Amino acid sequence: MRNDAGTMLGRWLVASVFVVMGAWRLLAASHGAQIANGTLVFSGVELLLGLLVASGWRLRWTASLGALLLLGDAVLSHPFWSLPEPDRSAQLLHFMKNIAIVGGLALLAAGAGHERRRHRHY
Repeated sequence: MRNDAGTMLGRWLVASVFVVMGAWRLLAASHGAQIANGTLVFSGVELLLGLLVASGWRLRWTASLGALLLLGDAVLSHPFWSLPEPDRSAQLLHFMKNIAIVGGLALLAAGAGHERRRHRHY
């Protein structure tokens, strides 16, 4: 698949969840919000990962890492299966949003949006 404007936009949109949420928590901490050190480290990694995916740097590796990170977040942060209604429905929505983004990252990791080099033999 060519690395055209559509695939670049898609890559940026998938990466935006990491960039925005990582930067949001770091900005909140810089304005005095009480945020645990582990969360700050995670937010920095999240921001960096999003920037790397958006730039296309080692995309298979960074997209795979992002997919694993978000899959873990979905399972650990949104356990809809253990909650009563109405919390179950709210957490199911967040869980499924994460799973959809994992799907986009899996497509990137599998090669969608990568330039393919073709060797011509004359």
